[in-house]
Amino acid sequence: MNEKKYLHLGNKIGYGGGDFAANMVYALVSSFVMVYLTNTIGMNAGIIGTLILISKLTDGVTDILFGSLIDRTHTKMGKARPWMLWSYVGNTVALVALFCIPMSWGSKAQYAYFFIAYTLLNAAFYTANNIAYSALTSLITKNMNERVQMGTFRFIGSTIGTLIVNNFALKLVAKFGGGAEGWKWTALFFGVIGLVVNTISVFSVKELPESELRDETAENAAPAQTVGFFETLKTLVTNKYFDMLAMLYLLFYMMMGISMGGAIYYFIYNCGSADYFGTMSTYSSIASVIGLILAPFLVQKFKSVRKLNIVFFTMNILVRFAFLYLALNYMGNALCIAFGFVSLTMCTLGGTFNALVSEAADYTYMKTGKRLDGSMYSCTSFGMKVGGGLGSAISGWLLAAVKFDGLALTQTAACKSMLTFMFAGVPIIISAIVLVIYFFLTVENANAKLRAERAENK
Repeated sequence: MNEKKYLHLGNKIGYGGGDFAANMVYALVSSFVMVYLTNTIGMNAGIIGTLILISKLTDGVTDILFGSLIDRTHTKMGKARPWMLWSYVGNTVALVALFCIPMSWGSKAQYAYFFIAYTLLNAAFYTANNIAYSALTSLITKNMNERVQMGTFRFIGSTIGTLIVNNFALKLVAKFGGGAEGWKWTALFFGVIGLVVNTISVFSVKELPESELRDETAENAAPAQTVGFFETLKTLVTNKYFDMLAMLYLLFYMMMGISMGGAIYYFIYNCGSADYFGTMSTYSSIASVIGLILAPFLVQKFKSVRKLNIVFFTMNILVRFAFLYLALNYMGNALCIAFGFVSLTMCTLGGTFNALVSEAADYTYMKTGKRLDGSMYSCTSFGMKVGGGLGSAISGWLLAAVKFDGLALTQTAACKSMLTFMFAGVPIIISAIVLVIYFFLTVENANAKLRAERAENK
């Protein structure tokens, strides 16, 4: 029996624009905030890393808080879309503030300013926007294949957004006059683009009635169950699939934080040119888009998101060993091409992740009767921000450990070796852990069993 279809192509493209908008913020911060702070403002990488980690402790609370608030929201626009709409205004303002650290202030005041701006951006506005956006996967369609397709469009949008930021950020900084002034106008440029695209994305989709999400007729719909914050928290952490999904995203973004945090430094100091960073991003984006387009068809072939990711991450680990060899020999052009294969073999995580979270949300509903889509998707925001924050913090500490000096023209041999390890060594370890988690992530099988039991009892 064919599943009911809820979305047309325009809905899917519009939805994908939401992650394009999100990466006007995320890509700029994750790829460039550290180099802005060390090489333009002259701040210490180790102190920055510590402040980022402290900030991320706040994120762990706000992720669940905003998810719970979304679950308890009931408006004509739906539950998630209002939050997605207003929060991006804050994203734009906070992003510009982050890249406007006053050069005339003392170092203590600069660190305090950075911490406040970074925390407001990540713990408040980006959190609200990202959780609301992710929750739409469960709220605008009940069709599993459409959910996978939404993940594909989402990460195509993300990939294109990241490609644009990584290729043009440094060029825009130079065009806007360089230095602190250049970074300020570059942040404003990307923030405004993100605001426009995010608004279009919000109005390109429509949430399903809550009665339909609960498999009830509108006439017989029971009132939505209100679940308190602490009850929500208990329900989430006792769901092993939620825990595994949160850990997957945390590990993935921690890996990206360390690897991409070291990448631009690696290309500057080990290969002699920051231009390699944009070239690498281009190959990565092309490969990711190809993989993400193929993801829905591959899911149908494998008949399991979990099995698909096991196959691809096994290949990813093998490719990364070859990538490490190239990195050890400072082979810039070859590294850029090879990173395309790295991206291709790990793109299924992004393309199928939302579908797995939707499965975990359905599992919670069938086991407890509680519809917690917004809270369930807090694992994406939690993993992205806490994982990315840990990655940035670890990057800062590792750079400080080898006496990295952002104002120096060259770095020590120990520093260059550390940059290679961050860029190409750490990801092998983390990808291996991700592979192990996928072996135990059997939520699809668990749901199939529960659905069969529910059908028998009707």
